[in-house]
Amino acid sequence: MPIITIKNLVKDYDANGLAVHALRNVKLTVDRGEFTAIAGPSGSGKTTLLNIIGGLDNPTRGDVHVGGRDVTAMSARELSDMRLNSIGFIFQAYNLIPVLTALENVEYILLLQGIDKVTRRNRSIRILEEVGLSKELNRKPRELSGGQQQRVAVARAIVSEPELVLADEPTANLDQKTGSGLLDLMHELNHGKNITFIFSTHDLMVMDYAERLISLSDGMIVSDKKKKGGGNHPAKASKSKKR
Repeated sequence: MPIITIKNLVKDYDANGLAVHALRNVKLTVDRGEFTAIAGPSGSGKTTLLNIIGGLDNPTRGDVHVGGRDVTAMSARELSDMRLNSIGFIFQAYNLIPVLTALENVEYILLLQGIDKVTRRNRSIRILEEVGLSKELNRKPRELSGGQQQRVAVARAIVSEPELVLADEPTANLDQKTGSGLLDLMHELNHGKNITFIFSTHDLMVMDYAERLISLSDGMIVSDKKKKGGGNHPAKASKSKKR
């Protein structure tokens, strides 16, 4: 069953008097549980597409359904509720709250959902342990490495067990080893919890991990391929060779 259905999606905007066609008649269906990368160079429209799927931007025209709901017909309050309860976001710049600890950053989503203190604390600790940060619970973002901050962002995105996680260039600020470890983690969460992951990226490593690769150019889908047997997962292949 599709979690995302997009038909005839167009996004135009004005840049200093010049018309920019960010997305051109995009048609796309994503099934639940997919691990998909949307690839393309800067300016190809991939981040715009993710933002529209997540209700962070409005299309010029077209149909966008997420979880069976028409995103384009939602009020601002309905979009906010959808983002809080159904979608996890992982941003390139992490977007952690600097005055909160790693644990508090993850707990914050559950606090907004009205989850009681004991439940949200226990669940947040468990998720941070799952992403390998059991010793960094009480550290603030400035006390963490880039890879650790991104792991906090992943924990925050999945702590409420959303239907969908949207990750915008999640490995852009990470070295290869840290990036591959993070992708291994997200792939395990995808298969273990059946969370749908969609990445925007121009990182070849992310494209290699993806089980489906969609390529954008000038706001149009130019290629859409599902890999037989899933992604290649180079880090796991490297580990098996060492044994």
